[in-house]
Formats: sequence, structure tokens, C-alpha cells
Amino acid sequence: MSIMIPQGLPAGEILKAEGIPVLFKARSAAKVPRLLKIAILNLMPTKEATELQLLRLLGAASHCVDVRFLRMASHLSKNTGAEHLLDYYETFDSIACERFDGLIITGAPVETLAFEAVDYWPELVRLMDWSTDNVRSTMHICWGAQAGLYHHYGVDKRPLREKMFGLFYHATLDSSVPIMRGFDELFLAPHSRHTEVAAEAIEGNTELRLLSASDAAGVYLAASRDGRNIFVTGHPEYDALTLDAEYRRDVARALPIALPKNYYPGDDPRMAPRMLWKAHAHLLYANWLNFCVSAEAL
Repeated sequence: MSIMIPQGLPAGEILKAEGIPVLFKARSAAKVPRLLKIAILNLMPTKEATELQLLRLLGAASHCVDVRFLRMASHLSKNTGAEHLLDYYETFDSIACERFDGLIITGAPVETLAFEAVDYWPELVRLMDWSTDNVRSTMHICWGAQAGLYHHYGVDKRPLREKMFGLFYHATLDSSVPIMRGFDELFLAPHSRHTEVAAEAIEGNTELRLLSASDAAGVYLAASRDGRNIFVTGHPEYDALTLDAEYRRDVARALPIALPKNYYPGDDPRMAPRMLWKAHAHLLYANWLNFCVSAEAL
């Protein structure tokens, strides 16, 4: 229906131009009925791009959503201006006395570090512990999924011999779970990561369900049996050119990087990639909002 965001957030004008109804907090709080309160802990270095990607998915759903962006007070962001963070982001301490319908914890470029070696790990643990009593459902993305599985369920990550990078087919393993409603038997989703979690570790935990996996990319979707924790090891929120930008960035830095698999037509980076996962991404977030976030009151 609509999405409520901070007044002046740069993504707002882009969303409006794309036809997504946008409301601004300072003007519109009294004009909408029930708002789903969603907090987004944005740990990605390209924060403004991630804001837009996630707001597109939340704003296209059939709920009125009020979004608050969070940052880690214990971490200094090197890629986003201090003014942007000051204007549009809050710290965990500033919202710790509130309750939220949903929480999104994004990925972060810290996969090769031990969890405890990440500078904001203690603060993130506090937030994840807080979420068990104060958030109806949490969506964990990429490294955020690995962090949540490790902290809540003791499922550790393991390194990959080479980066899992590209577009991969995934199988729907359990269509009876509401968040998988309407999924095709096979669907595409992007990955960009250096570590993974083992399917057998999830299947061996009685509190978890393995919902989707790929022969090539491994575990993709898992969830707690009560729907309060959703784990997505890939990046369905990515837009058509995100993997392209990551590839060209690493090439420019002379870093070891292979072509993203199954992404460029004919594996030719001169060809524009096509976005073949948009429908899946929208369905995933719509199902999360419909069946996990808004299903029942805290």
C-alpha cells in the first residue's frame, strides 16, 4: 500500500518515480491506519543502494510500513557520509525500549572474520537478544543470516574455496511453510559471499527448517519453526546491476575475482545482465510481511 520513510531520504524520490506510494514521517503519520513497524539494521558498505533495494520490496507489498534505519554505534562507517547517518539512522540504544513488527539484519563485508572478531559483535548480540522478545519476526540476509544462525542456534559458518558469486537456481524443499507459499519448484537468486552454512547443520537442529537449497550454491533459505527468524544466505534484494558493480570494482582493484556465474548473457561482461529474480524477491518479502510479521500481535 505505502511505505513511510524519514523526510528527505534520497531513496524517496526514486521510489515515487517508480510508482511506489511514499509517505514522509513529518507530514503523514496521522493519514494512515495500522502501520507495520520495521527496523532495518543496515550493515552494508553501500548503505544508500541497500536502502533503495529494501524499500522497493517493502513498499510494493500490501501493507503500510513504517521503516526505521539502524546503525551500530560501536562501528565507524567508512563508505557513507556522517551527515547521512546522522539524518536518517538511529542507534540500537535509542530504540531498545520499543517493540517492532519486523527487523531486517543485512549482510556485511566481514565474512572472513570470526564472528567475535567483528568490532560491533557485542552490540549486535545485544540487538539479536533484544529481538527475541521485542520483534515479531526477523529477516537475516547473507552474513546477517550466518550471524543469526550462529548466535541463536549454534550453527557456524565455514569458508569456501572460492567466492560464491552469481545467479543460481534453488529448489523449494518445503512448500507447506507459509513464507514459501507460491514459490516455483525452481527459482533464481543472487549470491555474493565467501562462506557458507552446512545443510546438515540446519537439518540436524530441531528448531530449524531447511526451506530451499541449491546444488551449486548450497543453503539458501532456512527458518525457525515458529517463523520468528528467517535466514536468507543470498541477496534477493539486489538490483540488476549490483553483481556487475561488485565484479567491476574487484577487477579495478586487481583482486582475484571470477565472472559471476549464470549472470551475463553468454558469460560476456559487455552484455547487460537481465534481472531474472525480481518476482521471487517480491514474493519472499510479501510472504514475510503477510505470514510472519503481521500474523499476530506481540
